[in-house]
Amino acid sequence: MNWGVYEALLTGVNKFSTEFGRIWLSVVFIFRILVYAVSATRVWGDDQKDFDCNTRQPGCTNVCYDQYFPVSHIRLWALQLILVTCPSLLVVMHVAYRENRERKHMEKLGENCGNLYQNIGKKRGGLWWTYLISLFIKAAVDSVFIYVFHRLYENFFLPRLVKCTLPPCPNIVDCFISRPSEKNIFTLFMIITSVVCVLLNLVEAAYLVGKKCKETIQSRSNMTVL
Repeated sequence: MNWGVYEALLTGVNKFSTEFGRIWLSVVFIFRILVYAVSATRVWGDDQKDFDCNTRQPGCTNVCYDQYFPVSHIRLWALQLILVTCPSLLVVMHVAYRENRERKHMEKLGENCGNLYQNIGKKRGGLWWTYLISLFIKAAVDSVFIYVFHRLYENFFLPRLVKCTLPPCPNIVDCFISRPSEKNIFTLFMIITSVVCVLLNLVEAAYLVGKKCKETIQSRSNMTVL
């Protein structure tokens, strides 16, 4: 998978992010996308091939693997990273809409007509709501995937040995997972970084709401003084 597209997306969003948003972007790109692309794909590259069961019954190994790995970790992480970066497109598209609207305004009334927006990328009005909504969507996506991992793989950790009794296995079959310790370390790392990203999203949302409330109170105080 070519992650260059997501690198370009995150770089573009960085221009319109708060300090917390820039930290989130760094965590996602450095500790999640790069780790996924460079290391995690190699660790899970042999998970089905090296899933060994102590039987030669045709089909038994396949059904046992499917039972304990209904969805591969690596594919779930890829889907998670794609979905968690997509809400940032809302901000980029909203800014692009503002730029297009500003351009048409200038073409229609001339360059000396005044700008529609004092700062196109400043989080005011609809863009503030778009940015805030994108934060909650990103937090929700990561939270859902953490729950999915917990449901599919209890306690997030893989055992060294699993027992399978599904047909066409002739009896209770022992199956051995390839490199479980290494995979558990990567799983724990990805879960922790997901939790950190959720917390950063919520902290940034609280920061935006608090800043907005402060500005509203100050504006009302100034109007009262006048």
